[in-house]
Amino acid sequence: MVDDLYQEIILDHSKHPRNCHPMEDATRKAEGYNPLCGDKLKLFIKVEDDIVKDVSFVGSGCAISTASASLMTESLKGKTRDEALKLLERFHDLLTTDSPVSHELGKLVVFCGVRDYPARVKCATLAWHTLKSALNGAAEPVSTE
Repeated sequence: MVDDLYQEIILDHSKHPRNCHPMEDATRKAEGYNPLCGDKLKLFIKVEDDIVKDVSFVGSGCAISTASASLMTESLKGKTRDEALKLLERFHDLLTTDSPVSHELGKLVVFCGVRDYPARVKCATLAWHTLKSALNGAAEPVSTE
């Protein structure tokens, strides 16, 4: 069943997050916080010639938040700034609208069920809002409230 596969991927990325470490040579950094759930995240991005060369995160959060950050980091490497922001828009649409699932999201489609739980949307989008802040060079921490 597809839902079981999706749940398996989310649990795997939650228990064994990818790219979960600080990055000393990051060119952009941002912090995010979800006061509703207590999720905290610090995002590190290395951008060279408008290309995301590397991305990582550290923090603590629920399974949805951690899995979303982990899958996001895997999805961003090699993308331009504009491509990363467009991916953010498509991901946000996946979680907040009834539009058909876009398979150009790749593994990120595992979060399609989150739209049925509005309180969890903030958990899934925390890393993405933090990404937008980092790419825009904002200094203030991001809050989902």
